[in-house]
Amino acid sequence: MRIFGLVGWSGSGKTQLLVALVPRLRARGLTVSTMKHAHHPFDLDRPGKDSFRHREAGASEVMIVGSQRWVLMRELREEPEPPIEDLICRMTPVDLLLIEGFKTHPHPKLEVHRASENKPLLCLQDPHIVAVASDVPLEGLGLPRLDLNDPEAIADFILGWKARTETTSLQAR
Repeated sequence: MRIFGLVGWSGSGKTQLLVALVPRLRARGLTVSTMKHAHHPFDLDRPGKDSFRHREAGASEVMIVGSQRWVLMRELREEPEPPIEDLICRMTPVDLLLIEGFKTHPHPKLEVHRASENKPLLCLQDPHIVAVASDVPLEGLGLPRLDLNDPEAIADFILGWKARTETTSLQAR
């Protein structure tokens, strides 16, 4: 399973880009899954629902299953957040896992940069960022710069990167 990340400051458009990329990559024949890191507490459940009550009662894991989907919720309680590698191992293998966030993990990443956010480029400090998608030209970048408003071109880049890494992996064997 190939992994490729999208990183950037809050408000840069990571989610918007990811949502635009998934159907384009699927249309090209890839199976795609996503993983998102949240920096704030969140809950997919609602008070009063049976599954919420199961967790409130102390269940470590609660699985909800229906005819359209299933979800497994794990309560960390006093445990630390698990390493990204452990989380990836829980994913069903697909052609490409797109990861939003997890800035500090050393996987290949595309930085999403929006000039109006007035934030510094992350790629200057992170050697795992392989390209930058920006809404403005960036001088002296030293990395490929992609148009943030052209998800087709970004999908092309990701597929090209995927093909290059597969070739490198085969040559290394």
